[in-house]
Amino acid sequence: MSDSETPTAPTRQVVSRARAKDHSPWNWLLFLPIVVPLITPLFNADSPRLFGFPVFYWLQLAFILLGVGTTTLVYQMTKKRG
Repeated sequence: MSDSETPTAPTRQVVSRARAKDHSPWNWLLFLPIVVPLITPLFNADSPRLFGFPVFYWLQLAFILLGVGTTTLVYQMTKKRG
């Protein structure tokens, strides 16, 4: 590895400070796909069925879509423009 590829110490400090200041309230939305699947009364039932599948199975797939959607939304709202 050459010296030109290795970041210098001040550059690393600037990068770490920039990451530490990223306190967007949009980041709190990332807790949603973590907390919602922990609410067991949501899927502690057999009905309603979707295409013959009990609620437990299709709700697991819905949680995946919730996670992907939430992550995409938070990324779009917090990415640096410019």
